[in-house]
Amino acid sequence: MLTLHQRFDRMRHLAIACLEQHHRELVPVFAPYIDASAVVIDVGAHAGQFAKLFAGMAPQGRVYAFEPSGYARSILERALAWNRVRNVRVIATGLSDQPGEAVLSTPIKARGGFGFGLASLGGTSGGRASSDQTVPLQTLDGFAAAEGLTRLDFLKADVEGWEIHVVRGGIETLRRFRPALFLEVSDEALARAGETPATLWALLTPLGYRALKAPDFAPVAAFDGASDYLFVA
Repeated sequence: MLTLHQRFDRMRHLAIACLEQHHRELVPVFAPYIDASAVVIDVGAHAGQFAKLFAGMAPQGRVYAFEPSGYARSILERALAWNRVRNVRVIATGLSDQPGEAVLSTPIKARGGFGFGLASLGGTSGGRASSDQTVPLQTLDGFAAAEGLTRLDFLKADVEGWEIHVVRGGIETLRRFRPALFLEVSDEALARAGETPATLWALLTPLGYRALKAPDFAPVAAFDGASDYLFVA
């Protein structure tokens, strides 16, 4: 049940998701890895801004949008329908290193609205109030096998510190398809999930990945501060 303030917030979130398109500046960065028939996985699809972008870049392809939050998914699905996006499949689970369940914590702002862009399986920071829900989890390797994927070109993950769990649960899929990876890497968020940036490099370097740091996407040999990183095999 939503409070009156949360209902107004949701209307605003829904309007933005339906009517605006964010991240257009990243199209030239992503274009070498996403062709018209590409298969893309969007982990932590939130309100669908990246899912819509990927769908437009791969009109003959397929986008799998993983979003375990019921609140975010209610906006995501309506935004896709409003924009008549037909090549995105919304999947109501999280990705992790083991299948099962976990508690997804969504921070509650000072005025009572949901900070649903900061929902995390690693808990909230600073003792903030949160709305918690138990969500199902699966692994990327398990999903790829069950779905019968024959290609995977690109994977984006922005899951507030759970990125290493996603990668660890998809090592065989990454080794097989060698997709480009666009990952949010924050040492603070990773710490809440019991991980460090060094672990991410330790997982990906043996697979032949090198890292490029946003916003200019210059090569870096190791973690160079909280940012988005593009990992290319």
